[in-house]
Amino acid sequence: MPQNKFQKLMFALITVIITVHAYVFFSLYVVNGNTLMSINGETSVIAAINKQGGVMMCGQMLPIWAIILVEFCLAYSLEIFIGQPLSFKLASKVFDVQKTHPVLFETAIICATVAIMCPAMSFIAAFLYYPYYMGFNIFTLLANWLKLICFNFPFAYFTQLFFIQPTVRTIFKLIFVRNKNNQNTLKNEKELASIK
Repeated sequence: MPQNKFQKLMFALITVIITVHAYVFFSLYVVNGNTLMSINGETSVIAAINKQGGVMMCGQMLPIWAIILVEFCLAYSLEIFIGQPLSFKLASKVFDVQKTHPVLFETAIICATVAIMCPAMSFIAAFLYYPYYMGFNIFTLLANWLKLICFNFPFAYFTQLFFIQPTVRTIFKLIFVRNKNNQNTLKNEKELASIK
């Protein structure tokens, strides 16, 4: 799909924008929604978050937009420097790029990306959302990390494979195929002008 460094950065950007919003929603509404509502005595998750003054991150209450911004920056950096290059290398060790059908190879890359990014982002989340007001314990951090992996991995696998990556690839193709078609049209026009 992406052919150069800029396209790889744009592909990762589109992926992370969709993924971070999906995971924040999943974490706040699906995993922790009932707890937030019962603790704050509210009937909706957003009302519960507003009543408590935000979401606890690094021992401080932050608004949801700040949570999304922090997670976006961390996920994008991790995707660019570790996720993308390593997932391609892992998929290339199992499948030959030249001989494998593109759909199968892309599926292998998606699976490798989930296998890398899910534990990494779950560890970061375990660190960021650790209940520091109770004091720090390494075993609690590791237990929270394992718990997050168990919650996030099935969600990550199925959403990336069946929803997020197909959506990202469609958006990517719409943006870059249009640009490629425009470049080809300009190239053809220049060739015609040089012939005349």
